[in-house]
Amino acid sequence: MDELKEVMITTDEIRTDEYLINMGPQHPSTHGVLRLLVQLEGEIVHNVQPHIGYIHSGIEKMTESLSYPQIGHLTDRMDYLSAHQNNEAVALCVENALQIEVPDRVKYIRTIMSELSRLASHQLWWCVMGMDMGALTTFFYGLRDREDILDIFEETCGARLTVNYSIPGGLMFDIHPNFQRDVKAFITKFRTKLPEYDRLLSGNVIFTERTKGVGFLSKEDAIAYGVTGPTARASGFACDLRKHRPYSAYDKVNFNEVLSDVGDTYARYQVRMQEMWESMNIIEQLIDNIPEGDYAVKMKGVVKLPEGEFYQRVETARGEFGVFIVSDGKKNPYRVKFRSPGFSNLFTINHIAKGWKIADLVAIMSTFDLVIPDIDR
Repeated sequence: MDELKEVMITTDEIRTDEYLINMGPQHPSTHGVLRLLVQLEGEIVHNVQPHIGYIHSGIEKMTESLSYPQIGHLTDRMDYLSAHQNNEAVALCVENALQIEVPDRVKYIRTIMSELSRLASHQLWWCVMGMDMGALTTFFYGLRDREDILDIFEETCGARLTVNYSIPGGLMFDIHPNFQRDVKAFITKFRTKLPEYDRLLSGNVIFTERTKGVGFLSKEDAIAYGVTGPTARASGFACDLRKHRPYSAYDKVNFNEVLSDVGDTYARYQVRMQEMWESMNIIEQLIDNIPEGDYAVKMKGVVKLPEGEFYQRVETARGEFGVFIVSDGKKNPYRVKFRSPGFSNLFTINHIAKGWKIADLVAIMSTFDLVIPDIDR
């Protein structure tokens, strides 16, 4: 009996060492060239330190040598899944600085394109989140439906991903004769496909066990960290710029700002799922009511902003994207600063993931819907 006591060890006496692992910067690890230095004890996360800059492109500095119409050719390569919204922000900022009022036709088309972009982005987020957690079928479902939107983009302006359609003064081209027909056909089709997403993943017992109650972010912390978009609204922070600071044609439509007061991983998932329904509602209110008129106003060959500081923000698929321009009256901006939603959202990761397991960290990151060039700008 004495010998047995000698070999018995209580749980308190077991020592485990903390160790560091790298998640990334290989692309498949983190949806982009992002490195997370994770401090672990067993499977428990003690600290997560993001390391950014692996895909830094110097876009803000490059804009200083470009004319204002040229800047849009860079912003659609930041958050490439919100390319249209990024370009729209630049166009709106320049138009407001010059006190240019674009035709209503432009406002309606921009809003429809923005919501199509939001749908395509959320579709890709959904299919990749399922795949991250072992549900490979979601990847095929999401990409299947997203192709219809990309076909519309390609027919409208020639691009499928980095859509460069909004320019200062309006649109690069008018809509294709098939635009309204194809958009309405997609909405009709996707209203029957989106319920498949819920049947496949939303109610899956393994998925709900891994997301409900995991990775909590309070409303107060969301505000303190500067979190925006669906990530913030899942914590009860009403911050949808389409509602609170409407631009383009958002003041012409009725839609709900999707909110949750839960703040966990499943709430962030549900907010994006509901936002897809709201995007379809917005498009349906506009698609048959696009006004006649010009698709752009006539602009000078060389665009010069008056001296001063100008700011414009829009609601992308990931949150608030802001364009801050400092002009000295010349054809090139003196300084441009972009406020990207992914940067602020990412740096809550340690606060949210600490104390959870490494597998939970993967689920939490998926609900952030990160696009790394949006952060490394």
